Formats: sequence, structure tokens, C-alpha cells
Amino acid sequence: MWLRRTVVGAMAVPLAFLVLRDAPVRLVAPERTTAKPAAPAGAPRPAIVTRAQWHADEDLVKEHAVYTGSVKAVFVHHTGHPNGYDCADAPAMLRAMEEAHVRGEGWDDIGYNFVVDRCGTIYEGRAGGVGRSVRGAHATGFNAHSVGIAALGTFGPGVPVPKALIEGIAKVGAWKLSRSIDPQGHVRMVSTNDDSLYDRGEEVYLHAVSGHRDTYRTDCPGEALYGQLPAVRAEMARLREPKPGS
Repeated sequence: MWLRRTVVGAMAVPLAFLVLRDAPVRLVAPERTTAKPAAPAGAPRPAIVTRAQWHADEDLVKEHAVYTGSVKAVFVHHTGHPNGYDCADAPAMLRAMEEAHVRGEGWDDIGYNFVVDRCGTIYEGRAGGVGRSVRGAHATGFNAHSVGIAALGTFGPGVPVPKALIEGIAKVGAWKLSRSIDPQGHVRMVSTNDDSLYDRGEEVYLHAVSGHRDTYRTDCPGEALYGQLPAVRAEMARLREPKPGS
């Protein structure tokens, strides 16, 4: 992924964005679509560090949030930061990323709906997406009716993926994904942009929890994290299991 350096105080932080790169994409046959006949119990809202708490610069935001309705799919990303960061530095890293996304990429706000650090802490990304579903700038052609969750770090081949990170992604994904969608199943979506892997208007069938590479020419979320998506799906399903006595 392209890296850009933004200095935060005395610390230079490399940033990664949604970048073209050839990578295999797993296409899913239509007959494998799934939807449970009865909506399962939803997962509770996890603890989230709000934009106010990580001191997002609201003056950078160009436009108000665009709401898109229920979330049909979760797209998992990685940000491209070095993995050895102290989790206490995550807020500063998010502030630098917000500035780069808006001033560098020309987006209205930070692209991801949520960011999870290696300690499992969940941060609100794009404004307005906690209480409702907001269209992000994370999956070209598939930003509507989806939620983008970015892992703070870089997860190429052989890189260990912290259990806390997997659990954090699963918590926010299980909470935001529509109750009618099986996190271990598949969903029908329609591309809205020819710049994705699919022509505008093309109907595709994806994992309900997919990697960015499944709809765009990129290695995001990295080979190691992509390989952990089955674990993310399984944890999301577990979090939605009815509790005894419920």
C-alpha cells in the first residue's frame, strides 16, 4: 500500500490508504448466499473511544455524514502503520490519519468507520457512525450498506495478529451488522463504481465479513489478517448467540 509520513509532535507516523495492487480475489457463487430465516439476537454495543475522546479535528470535516440504512457487509482493512506502536499513541495516530485522509486524499472525513488497535481498543472513525450507519470511504463501489473496520497496523505474510485485535474487530462487527445477516454467511451486493473489481451495477455475492481485497485491487488487509477472517466471523457468530435465560 502507499505510505505517507505525517509528523505528530516529534513522531513520524506512516499512513496507508486504499491503493491499487494486483491480488487474488475470491469470488463467491450466487447459490452460496445465506440468510437466516429468523433474525438472531444482536450483539451489544462494545466500548468505543469516541471522536471527542481521541480529539478528532471536527473543523477538518467537509460534509455531514451520509446515512445509508442497515449494514449488509463488514469490510476489514489494515492501516499500514508499523506494528510496534504503544497503544497509548493510537489517538495521535488517528489524528494524523484523519488529517491525511482529508487534506491528502481529499475525502470528507477519515475513511474508516471504526479503527481497532492491537490492544483491542475500538475507536470511532468517520463521524456519525456510532448511533447510525454512515457511508464511509473505505471500499470503492461498496461503501453504502457496509461498515469499514481498520486494524491499526500492517499484517503481511507471517505477521502475528493479536487475539485482542481479532476480538475487537469481531465486537464492533457483530454489533453493527444487520441482525438478518449471518456473519458466517454471504450477501448480495451491487457495485456502484467501475473503479472497483466489478462494473457499476454488477451484482456480486460476498462473504458478509470480507477483506478489502475482495472488492478492490489491493493486498489490504494483508495476508495474515485476511487469513484470520474465518476467526473473526466465528467470533462474531459467538457474540450473537442467545444468552441463557434470554
